[in-house]
Amino acid sequence: MHMADALVTPAVAGTMYVLSTGAAAVSVKKVREENDPKKIPVMGVMGAFVFATQMLNFTIPGTGSSGHLCGGMMLSAMLGPFAGFLTMIGVLLVQCLLFADGGLLALGCNIWNMAFYGCFIGSLLIWKPIMKKGASRGKIIAASVIGCILTLQLGAFSVTLETLLSGVTELPFSVFVATMQPIHLAIGLVEGLITAAVLVFVHEARPELLWGIGSDSLEKVNEGKLSYKKTIIALAVAALICGGGISLAASAFPDGLEWSMEKVAGTSELEAEGSAYETAANIQDTTALLPDYAFKNSESVAGTSFSGIVGSLVVVAVAVGACYAFRFFKKKA
Repeated sequence: MHMADALVTPAVAGTMYVLSTGAAAVSVKKVREENDPKKIPVMGVMGAFVFATQMLNFTIPGTGSSGHLCGGMMLSAMLGPFAGFLTMIGVLLVQCLLFADGGLLALGCNIWNMAFYGCFIGSLLIWKPIMKKGASRGKIIAASVIGCILTLQLGAFSVTLETLLSGVTELPFSVFVATMQPIHLAIGLVEGLITAAVLVFVHEARPELLWGIGSDSLEKVNEGKLSYKKTIIALAVAALICGGGISLAASAFPDGLEWSMEKVAGTSELEAEGSAYETAANIQDTTALLPDYAFKNSESVAGTSFSGIVGSLVVVAVAVGACYAFRFFKKKA
């Protein structure tokens, strides 16, 4: 659901940057107040895991479309809404600058559409209430599926609103929303099942890694089947396997947004003119060393594997580096 710059005007893009920056500022403050340094490696590893799994486009049968995880629900279920939101920003920033996935001008929109709903709506309105009296496999599956479906529907609807406010006449609102919502309903269901599988594994391996689990003194949490270190290593290895190997088998069909645009406008690539668009494009041309997750001017599949591995490592560096650079966690006296 990464939006390209041509889908939004500078005014709408600027507004979404302000909203996303405001949510990020609140998140920084809250993470500092939590002061839980154990989240540092989890932010890095789970950020890499979400980055890698977003490369695994899955086909939606009978549609000619594909989908991929957004990851906000998964991150917030493990890190809480605030640390999860900041980690998602790191993922989207790396995708935008290093791989030219999503427009730079539209980055504020993409953060809001893909990160805000999953991390805040999904965790606070779905995950937290369902887990209030303790976690179980059934509750985790229910929260994951409901949360992913709801938040992806909200994200897809936001995309249509942003194009409406931007006056993109090629995408009439009523037709565009009627196309976007059903396909993202299917994508949300698949994302929910994948998210549930990951979170059930974490719950059985190290339940205290899930947000809010065990924090209530009335709830007794089992120790888990794996140590904290082994669980983190397992997730890190899974990220590298997904990004470096399984990504080669990703669906070649257009994702939900591109598919919807082709259905409505006949193309998934719209044009926009103006200095703001040119500046954003020039910046991305400079920073995108692996555009579209491939070597420049090469169709070698090695570029995809290389992109998956390098991208995962860069996300870890960005997430962990930000924790120290912004002093999210301080030593307690």
